[in-house]
Amino acid sequence: MIRVTTLSNARLAQAFIDYMKTEGVTIEMQQQGRAAELWLENDEELPRVEAALETFLLDPMHPRYQAASWRTGSADRGRFHYQRASWLPALRSQAGPLTLSVFLCCVLVFVLMNIFGDDVVMYWLAFPSGPSRYLQVWRWVSHILLHFSLLHLLFNIVWWWYLASAVEKYRGVTTLAVLTLLSAVVSGLVQSHFSGALFGGLSGVVYALMGYVWWYGEKHPASPLMMPRGVIVFALLWLIAGYFDVFGIAVANAAHVAGLVIGLLMAFWDTRHATGTGRRR
Repeated sequence: MIRVTTLSNARLAQAFIDYMKTEGVTIEMQQQGRAAELWLENDEELPRVEAALETFLLDPMHPRYQAASWRTGSADRGRFHYQRASWLPALRSQAGPLTLSVFLCCVLVFVLMNIFGDDVVMYWLAFPSGPSRYLQVWRWVSHILLHFSLLHLLFNIVWWWYLASAVEKYRGVTTLAVLTLLSAVVSGLVQSHFSGALFGGLSGVVYALMGYVWWYGEKHPASPLMMPRGVIVFALLWLIAGYFDVFGIAVANAAHVAGLVIGLLMAFWDTRHATGTGRRR
């Protein structure tokens, strides 16, 4: 069998399955919470199914799909039962090991900064301030763990959890690791050019994730990896506001822009060199 795609709505997934059944194609659905994975029995039918899926996603409420459900006897709404769970276990179950590790490291470093002071922790983790520290390779990345207020920490780790967990789940831990390391190094280099080494925070990586998820979702509408356009507009407005000092706080604008560019470029590369949406088992 081969995985065709993952849809965020199980009811719509069933409608597509019913329609393809009327076309003589058998697809199985595996529910993952509210999402649904579609698996095709006959690999040779994949091009046909992908073409039908593209048409379906343009207008999933078209009467032809409802009619197909009625003909196959799958129009019963009571067949879907979604488990109700608190938000904390749900979030924890979605996070992969890299997402969780960076999350915990940010929290731990913030605690240490409040116990020993910012200067002590930055002495060990800040971006390299000169050639004498260039070979301390951890510094090129460890600056993303530094946060200087609770609001700063919460803003970044919430976005990190939301975006990184999705990338790790649907694109893999390698993609997330490369994106994180690359955006950390580049955003750090760019920001240090404007402000020196006294900066920190995960926001450069967060903007890279925003850019990656948005562009990847635009190019693969059937993918569960997507960023609502309203959210990306908000992120861009926040970026612009930082340049005009609207909030009266120090904002690492250069790191944000650099991270966003890295995320967009990596998504552009991945979408141009994708080998297809199918995954065999």
